[in-house]
Amino acid sequence: MKLYLASNNEHKRREFEELLPEYEIILPKDEGYEFNPVEDGKSFIENALIKAEELYRIIGKPCIADDSGLCVDAFGGKPGIHTARYGEEGGGKLTDKEKYTLLLKNMEGLENRKARFVCTMVLIVDEHNKYVVEKSVEGRIVREAEGEGGFGYDPVFYNEEAMAVSANLTVEEKNTYSHRAKAANAIKKILEMEKETIWKEMNRK
Repeated sequence: MKLYLASNNEHKRREFEELLPEYEIILPKDEGYEFNPVEDGKSFIENALIKAEELYRIIGKPCIADDSGLCVDAFGGKPGIHTARYGEEGGGKLTDKEKYTLLLKNMEGLENRKARFVCTMVLIVDEHNKYVVEKSVEGRIVREAEGEGGFGYDPVFYNEEAMAVSANLTVEEKNTYSHRAKAANAIKKILEMEKETIWKEMNRK
């Protein structure tokens, strides 16, 4: 069964294909839709809703969206919704390594290393049925990057439940212990419950 994803990011498509293998994940660009919502919400939930509602407005079919980020206690929960653009306030682009290296530099001398990854997912089945799920994983920011796997801030985040730095986790472990996996598992139950409606909506002319 098809499910539209409110993103044009191929990496995110692959993630959702792994998390929701029963579904064919379709990006708006696959079918020629222009999709570029303004994510000006003040929370993960607001931004995920903005993306899902904009895509549903365009295509009128069941769709899913997510928003996620890293929240560091010592920074009052930042970078939070600005995680993907951390350090880019001046307009320049940074690589993942440059971002987590900057984070480590900004945390030099800080004893409070507590942090968490948060993921919000929004599923719109039809105009009457909208679901929001938010999950997080607790951990801390290590003092030196390690590991070759993962992406983003994985080399500097120690996942307490997995008892390992995220970049050292296997794909199978990440699909068990990550914030996105936990949110996807909750969404799976809703998808199963709404399977018949989703099928009807996808095949509606």
